[in-house]
Amino acid sequence: MQKHSDLPRAFADLGVEIRFLKALRKIGFETPSDIQEKMIPAALSGKDLLGQARTGTGKTAAFGLPVLQKIDPSGRLQAICLAPTRELAVQVTAELKRFCVNSDLRIVAVYGGQKIATQAHQLGKKPHFVVGTPGRVMDMMQRRMLDITDARFVILDEVDRMLDIGFRKDIRMILGQVKAKHQTIFVSATLDDEIKRLAKRYMTDPVEVNVSQDRLTVDDVDQSYVTAERRDKFRLLKILLEREDPQLSIVFTNTKHIARKLCKKLHEAGVNATEIHGDLMQRKRDRVMERFRKHQIKVLVATDLAARGIDVSAVTHIFNYDIPVDPEIYVHRIGRTARMGARGIAITFVSREEGKELTAVESLINREVPQRIVDGFCSQPPKEQPPPHRPSRLEAPIASGNGNGPAKPRPRTLASKFPTRRSRRRR
Repeated sequence: MQKHSDLPRAFADLGVEIRFLKALRKIGFETPSDIQEKMIPAALSGKDLLGQARTGTGKTAAFGLPVLQKIDPSGRLQAICLAPTRELAVQVTAELKRFCVNSDLRIVAVYGGQKIATQAHQLGKKPHFVVGTPGRVMDMMQRRMLDITDARFVILDEVDRMLDIGFRKDIRMILGQVKAKHQTIFVSATLDDEIKRLAKRYMTDPVEVNVSQDRLTVDDVDQSYVTAERRDKFRLLKILLEREDPQLSIVFTNTKHIARKLCKKLHEAGVNATEIHGDLMQRKRDRVMERFRKHQIKVLVATDLAARGIDVSAVTHIFNYDIPVDPEIYVHRIGRTARMGARGIAITFVSREEGKELTAVESLINREVPQRIVDGFCSQPPKEQPPPHRPSRLEAPIASGNGNGPAKPRPRTLASKFPTRRSRRRR
């Protein structure tokens, strides 16, 4: 029989019940992160919360554990959580299910890309907790398949990303549908004025928990860049994958076309890689992520939108094959490594044309990204081709029969094929 002393004592001190402590111990959670240590007691008190923390700090457990603990298993739907992307919705749902393995709570994810009938069937089982993207939640509400009127807990995860994507109207409409007295929790990496205005409208005296200390990047990520022309980036990536031998790595590209092309070249080079981008069906994207979490895939080639919500703690390396135009996307990318206090490495490939993007990144994070020299790799700019030779007027042949050049033959007309009336009379 398991003794209470064998359970994560720090989580017990925060007020987490034993049924969840056992699950945490099985998962391997030992010491709560800063955001968990501050948010869990505040959430258990029933107060509205405005939490700010960097990505990879355990925000799901920070709001999930207290909400799951306060749900009545005999009741109907009591909690709704909105997430900006389908990947994050799936990730949050999976994490919450891990926490409540010792309880009878039912959790369902609803998101675009999966059949309406499948999610309608799951909602028909009367879940206690629904996690979904704003668009699909709105769709299910309009179809009368989802009723959040009596929800007691409303959570918005990664609020800043939802606003960036353009879910403002949907968020307001969804929040306006909750009529019962409820607890509202906002969790975000940044808290700008727009988020605070939203909180002021839909929250009552919220408690603000900020453990990010206004840092936009992860201190535990070793950042560097390597100068590489576009034609040499693949050769550089192969060298780094061989020498670094990452446990799990994500290679970010700016477009779906580059992701497909790069993944194909990695396969041909014998690298265990798989692509994930917006053109993949949701079912296939889910399979890819499941294999990646199980370490069946070592290299994930991803676009930014498809990578939203990737929360795999074992990712050791991030390779920015293309440096993003928006420096905030760079911050989001490198946040996919160094999860939960682990060390991480982020290497960015920068060509001559991308110097201004690197400068924008350094301005945003307020630090200089050091250059990395890779032994045996040298990327030379392409040789400048001489301008095409254009002959002068004296050199150019004159298309005439005046002796300065070959005369062009006169084009034949259809009339030349037939004899004239005069010629016929002579015959």
